[in-house]
Amino acid sequence: MTTHRIENIRNFSIVAHIDHGKSTLADRLIQTTGAMAEREMVEQVLDSMDIERERGITIKAQTVRLEYRAKDGKDYVLNLMDTPGHVDFAYEVSRSLAACEGSLLVVDASQGVEAQTLANVYHALDAGHEIVPVLNKVDLPAAEPDRIKEQIEDVIGLDASNAVPISAKTGLNIDLVLEAIVTRLPPPKGDDKAPLKALLVDSWYDPYLGVVVLVRIIDGVMKRHQKIKMMGTDAHYEVEKIGVFRPKMQDVTQLGPGEIGFITAQIKQVADTRVGDTITEERRETAEALPGFKPAQPVVFCGLFPVDAADFEDLRAAMGRLRLNDASFSYEMESSAALGFGFRCGFLGLLHLEIIQERLHREFNLDLIATAPSVIYKIHMNDGEVIELHNPVDMPDVVKIDTIHEPWIKATILTPDDYLGSVLKLCQERRGVQVDLSYVGKRAMVVYELPLNEVVFDFYDRLKSISKGYASFDYQITDYREGDLVKMSILVNAEPVDALSMLVHRSRAEMRGRVMVEKLKELIPPHMFQIPIQAAIGGKIIARETVRALRKDVTAKCYGGDVTRKRKLLEKQKEGKKRMRQFGKVEIPQEAFIAALKMDS
Repeated sequence: MTTHRIENIRNFSIVAHIDHGKSTLADRLIQTTGAMAEREMVEQVLDSMDIERERGITIKAQTVRLEYRAKDGKDYVLNLMDTPGHVDFAYEVSRSLAACEGSLLVVDASQGVEAQTLANVYHALDAGHEIVPVLNKVDLPAAEPDRIKEQIEDVIGLDASNAVPISAKTGLNIDLVLEAIVTRLPPPKGDDKAPLKALLVDSWYDPYLGVVVLVRIIDGVMKRHQKIKMMGTDAHYEVEKIGVFRPKMQDVTQLGPGEIGFITAQIKQVADTRVGDTITEERRETAEALPGFKPAQPVVFCGLFPVDAADFEDLRAAMGRLRLNDASFSYEMESSAALGFGFRCGFLGLLHLEIIQERLHREFNLDLIATAPSVIYKIHMNDGEVIELHNPVDMPDVVKIDTIHEPWIKATILTPDDYLGSVLKLCQERRGVQVDLSYVGKRAMVVYELPLNEVVFDFYDRLKSISKGYASFDYQITDYREGDLVKMSILVNAEPVDALSMLVHRSRAEMRGRVMVEKLKELIPPHMFQIPIQAAIGGKIIARETVRALRKDVTAKCYGGDVTRKRKLLEKQKEGKKRMRQFGKVEIPQEAFIAALKMDS
């Protein structure tokens, strides 16, 4: 198979909000160009993980090479990148966009422009893409294509007069999409005589092939048995296998400028391949490296502990394997008095956290407890040192702290008018500062600045429930600001429980503390002595509940006679209870931790 002429190649990605039909459109394009036989087609061909299929979301960006004969009789090669729509996976989107020259913007013809439609389009425009708007689901009775076209023009500022109306589900007008890709998107540029210069787009671990690297060739030609060098890590390899995805892997002899394909080169770990790195020839290096990507920064941290302590080694192995495929997930070991040994993990957001937990549970059969999610705080000490704090347990002595800074985000929320009041109230409750409020057709677009630690708990769930699922939400981290933050500890029988301590804003500490102790009171079973449960900030108790003791009726055998006998027995029992409370251990069941950590209503 020869390399194609560069003017007949089109590299494009599909960007859209969650559930607007990206993966279904990808299925239809694969089907229409005949890349897979009818019997091999399944729904969402490119979503290969079980979780992706069940939740109906795309987590990993996938590529596929399609061959298409256009109406002008020429044969084109189309490289399609299906990207995730969810805000937690924005880094996957930015990498895929860097490998393409154009994008299809898919907008649901009944829902219109949503928060993540905006975020993803701006990513594409930043990458210098040509954009073709596509209106999906025009066969639905609720579709209003003309109104949505106006909306695209008003909100995004794109000319949508020639947007392609399609139905990805039924396959309506898919041929028009293919023609639009060929006629309206630009071909890649590149020089096949120049030294090799390729962008490392993604890498993952394959049990048979080792590390597979997805590359986009900018200049030069990549061949088998070529000696290559990664410019970022200065590692040298020999290319063993080179190929393209037509969803299935297919070997080729070489890849030329503008082409997207994969290589394997006896690379041992995914950590050795930095996404965004430049690959060049060992002997003939390219003059300058590509700008690369910012490494994905973990935003949310939480501890993961095995329910059964014997599973610790299995958990360690499982984390290592997940890290092979997901470079944005980081972890280190930690131990806790209440929960034993576990790991402190960093994630890109709450959905990412949930998915990693689910994958550990499913693929490795592990039962886990997650501690309360926290964000990175910057602590300015009196001596001028700045410490990054990931775990509230490690907080230094209050006397030595000058100020604590917390991360703030800029959140864009799109909501139908009816729910605007409750959305504003939710943001106000979470210490939000309103920046902007404008209207997009029938919907309000609110821009708020919010502290991230108020968002990580359950902001997304609350937003969905108060807006009956109609509001959409997108955020980016802006800066660190000083906050009046305090560490709240939970004491059970005067012993602090480290897994439940958290940093909270002083104004909300009392409310958070009260909710927590009330919840624990229901969850901790009664012992033979009474148990005080307290929430404290430093030495000050801000909330308390007491679990009643189980008592034996010691006066049952006394009937009639002198009251002093009864009193003596009760006093004796009281002494015993007091002693028990001093030496007694409180058993807190694991369910209590899990339920307490889910709190925040």
